[in-house]
Amino acid sequence: MTSFVRTAHRLVIKIGSSLLTNEGRGLDHEAMQGWAEQIQFLRKTGKSVVLVSSGAVAEGMRRLGLNDRPKALHELQAAAAVGQMGLIQGWETCFRSYDVGTAQILLTRADLASRERYLNARSTLSTLLGWGVVPIINENDTVATDEIKVGDNDTLGSLVTQLIEADGLVILTDQAGLFTADPRKNPNATLIGEAKAGDPNLETMAGGAGSILGRGGMLTKVLAAKRAARSGAHTAIVWGREPNVLNRLASGESIGTQLLASLPALTARKQWLGDALPVRGSLMLDEGAVTALCQEQKSLLPVGVTGLQGAFERGELVSCLDKEGKEVARGLVNYSARETTKILGQPTESIENVLGYVDEPELIHRDNLVLLQG
Repeated sequence: MTSFVRTAHRLVIKIGSSLLTNEGRGLDHEAMQGWAEQIQFLRKTGKSVVLVSSGAVAEGMRRLGLNDRPKALHELQAAAAVGQMGLIQGWETCFRSYDVGTAQILLTRADLASRERYLNARSTLSTLLGWGVVPIINENDTVATDEIKVGDNDTLGSLVTQLIEADGLVILTDQAGLFTADPRKNPNATLIGEAKAGDPNLETMAGGAGSILGRGGMLTKVLAAKRAARSGAHTAIVWGREPNVLNRLASGESIGTQLLASLPALTARKQWLGDALPVRGSLMLDEGAVTALCQEQKSLLPVGVTGLQGAFERGELVSCLDKEGKEVARGLVNYSARETTKILGQPTESIENVLGYVDEPELIHRDNLVLLQG
């Protein structure tokens, strides 16, 4: 049994509050430095890493002198606002010692539910990773309401994994992994080394609430793995204070619990784009564009589009049709129908002159496009 981290190219790493805080007395900067060192090791092996970091509320509690986690939403939001300052400062200092830049990204479920905002977040994260920056992601607790809250950072980690099409999600926690029963209550509980993500038996085994500082228990991690698997990503649940845990996972060592996706990433994404989203319009392509998409695996540029149908908005799913009207691909479009009408047939360098701005150089980026034939 080999860790999937060894061959992964893009990873989301989630670190829980219990690992980031010094027994409730604010952030454990020494521990943070250790994980930054390990993340830098991953980056040196050619992996891109996005970090989902808990700890804002816990750090806010320390700065405000609060002994008990607030229960009122506005108090939690205020504590998160105060603590977010220290959390990001801490990570920035840690990564700066390796001459690595960091960026703060705050998300809510509404950001990921809106197709336009989803694409904006995806583009921003892809750009940051391309620049060699480590994005530090947390829920935007300060403005989130119950209706738009993700709820916990395990769930957020899985949503980010889907967002950036990561190969895997690594959840660092205060447990050694998933056991057949709660090891704190059942001495006969055994560690599950590997299982299929989404197996309903896992949800039965996972139980118990999180710590006083965190919101997630083992069940949230099992459900996060189930969600990540929908986009073809594997999940590892491991004890965060295991020595050099990320380095060892990257070397292929099996640690903790691996919950594996059934479908490869490409198949999962094709299923999602091809079947799960409604088609809002269509684009008619010339022969050159069809060749670029189907044979050369390239993005769709405005110059190859001869016409369109539908009143689609940016981020919605559209069909790509050849000159006979056959559907050759589907993808998430970067411009609305109104904007596309103005730039179709135009070279990329003319987009800014025509529209007065450039959201993306491509009409549909190849990462957001799935071929249906060819």
